Amino acid sequence: MMMWGRTMESFSSGSEMSWGTAIFSTVGSLVAAMMVFRSMAYNLFPKEVLEYFNASIKHYIARLTFRLTLVIDEYEGLEMNEVYEAAELVFASRISTGLTRLRVSKPEKQKEFSVLRETNTEIVDKFNRVELRWVPSFRKVDTMKVKQEVGESSYIGKIRYFELSFHKNHKDMVINSYLPHLIEVAKSLKQQKKTLILFTNSGKGGYSYYDYDSRQRVWTSVNLDHPATFETLAMESRIKHAVLDDVDQFVKRRDYYRRVGKAWKRGYLLYGPPGTGKSSLVAAMANYLKFDIYDLELTAVHSNSELRKLLVATGNRSILVVEDIDCSIGFHHRSTKANQGLINARKKKRDEVTLSGMLNFLDGLWSSCGDERIIVFMTNRKEKLDPALLRPGRMDFHVMMSYCTPCGFRQLSSNYLGLGDHFLFRDIEDLLITAEITPAEVAEQLLRGGVDTNDVLRHFIEFLKEKKEDMELKAKKIRTKKAKKKIEGKLDEKVLFKEIKDLIRSTKVTTAEMVHQLLMNEDNPTNAFMNLIEFLKVNKRQTEDLETAASTEEDSDFLLSSEDSEIEL
Repeated sequence: MMMWGRTMESFSSGSEMSWGTAIFSTVGSLVAAMMVFRSMAYNLFPKEVLEYFNASIKHYIARLTFRLTLVIDEYEGLEMNEVYEAAELVFASRISTGLTRLRVSKPEKQKEFSVLRETNTEIVDKFNRVELRWVPSFRKVDTMKVKQEVGESSYIGKIRYFELSFHKNHKDMVINSYLPHLIEVAKSLKQQKKTLILFTNSGKGGYSYYDYDSRQRVWTSVNLDHPATFETLAMESRIKHAVLDDVDQFVKRRDYYRRVGKAWKRGYLLYGPPGTGKSSLVAAMANYLKFDIYDLELTAVHSNSELRKLLVATGNRSILVVEDIDCSIGFHHRSTKANQGLINARKKKRDEVTLSGMLNFLDGLWSSCGDERIIVFMTNRKEKLDPALLRPGRMDFHVMMSYCTPCGFRQLSSNYLGLGDHFLFRDIEDLLITAEITPAEVAEQLLRGGVDTNDVLRHFIEFLKEKKEDMELKAKKIRTKKAKKKIEGKLDEKVLFKEIKDLIRSTKVTTAEMVHQLLMNEDNPTNAFMNLIEFLKVNKRQTEDLETAASTEEDSDFLLSSEDSEIEL
C-alpha cells in the first residue's frame, strides 16, 4: 500500500509539472505568434487599417467591461478646459509621500510653486462612496497652436489629458455632481493661492491688457502687495466689525441675489478727511476676499462709452475703486447753484463722463455684466456729491472715516510699538478726544520715535498738545473773522437799505416786481439786495429817459403851435 501511494504521488506531481510546462509553452507560442503577426501587419497593412482594427478591438473589449472612461483634454479648441484645470489644481494639493517623480513650475506673477504629478501616475479619488480613478497622460501630435496669455501662439508636440474611469452606473452622478464639485473646490483653492493684481486705466496712448478670451482691455496692471488687513486697521472696532460682517454676508448671498433679481454687487462709500485710512480699508478688503482691485481714474476717461468699455472689462470677484469722486463736477450736487452753471456748461460738450453714465452702470442694465463685484467711492466731502449717487442700490454702505480715536491709537500703538497698554495711554486718549489728528499723522509720529517707547509716547504727547493749541488758535481766528464779517454785514445792510429806499422814491415799480427780484437770490440776502438795487437803477434810468422824451415832445408841440400863429398873422 505504501508503495502504491508513493507511486500515485510521484505520478500526480509529474502530471502537474507536465501540465504547467505545457501551459507555459503554449502561452509562449501564442505571444511569439502575436509578435510575428504584429510585425507582419505593420508591414502589410496601411496605418489607417491598423488604427481601425485597434479601435474595433478596444470597442469590443469596452462592451465586455463595466467601467466607463472619460477623456478630459487640456484644451477644447483654443480655450482652456475648465475641468482639466480644476483636476490639475485639486490633485496637485494631494501629493502623497510615496511618489518618486514630481513636476515643479512657477509662473512669473505667482508667489508659490506649483507641484504636479508626473504623467501615468494613477490618482484615486472618492465621492459619495464611489471610487474614481484619474490618470494624467499625453499623446503626441504633429503641431498644434495653443493660445497664450499675451494673445500670441506657440507650437507644442503633445496634448495633455486626464483619463477618468469609474463604474458605468455612476455616469450621471459623475457628470452632474462630481465634476461641478471638483470645479468649485478648484475655485476655492485658486482664490487661496491667488496673487492679487492692481489694475489702472491707462487712458489714451497706454498699454492694453489681454485676457484669455482675447478681449482688449485698456487696463495696465501690477502685482498688489499691500500689507493692510482688518486686524491692523486703525478704526473704531464697531465700524470695522460692521464692514467685515457686511462683506462676509455679501459673498455668501449669491443665490439670494439671483432669487430677488438683483445684480450680485455691493457699493461702499468711504468719506472723511485725507489720511484717515480709506485706501488702507480697500486694501484690507482685497486681501481678505482675495479680490483684484481696479483703480478707475476718471480724468483719463473722456466719454460715457469709454467708461462703459472699462467697467464691462473688469473681472468678477474684484473691487472697483473711484478715488476723490467729489473732484468730478459731473457728480456734484445738482441743486447747488454754484455747480448748476458749471454742469449746464459741460452739457454742451459731447465727450465727457456724466452722472447719468455712471448711474447706468451702477444699477442699470450694464450693472448685471459680471458677478461678485464691489464698488467703492472715496470722497473727502460727502455733501458735495449728488444724492442720486448715494442712495441704496448704488452706494449701499456708507463708512465715515474719522480722525484718530483712542481705539485707533491703541491699534497703531500695537502695530508700530508692540504695546497693548501703557501708563501714558490715558493722557494720550484724553488729548485725542479734543485734537483732530488723522491716523496717518499718528503713524508718522510713532515712526519718528527711537527705541525707548516711553520717549516715543512723551514726544507724541507734546505733539498732541501743540496740535491742540494750534486748533484753538485757528478756531479763535475763525470766530473773530465771523464776528467781524457779521458786523460788516450789518453795516452793509444798513447802507443797502438806505440806497434801496432812495431808489424806490424815484422809480415806479410794483411790490410784486421787487419781491420777484429778491426771490431770485433767496439763498444769499446780500446778493438779493444788490440785484434789487441794480434793477431799481435800471428802472430809474428808463423812467428818466421816458420823462425826457415826453418833455421834448411837449416842447416840439409848443414850437409848432407858435409857428402856426405867426403864419395866420
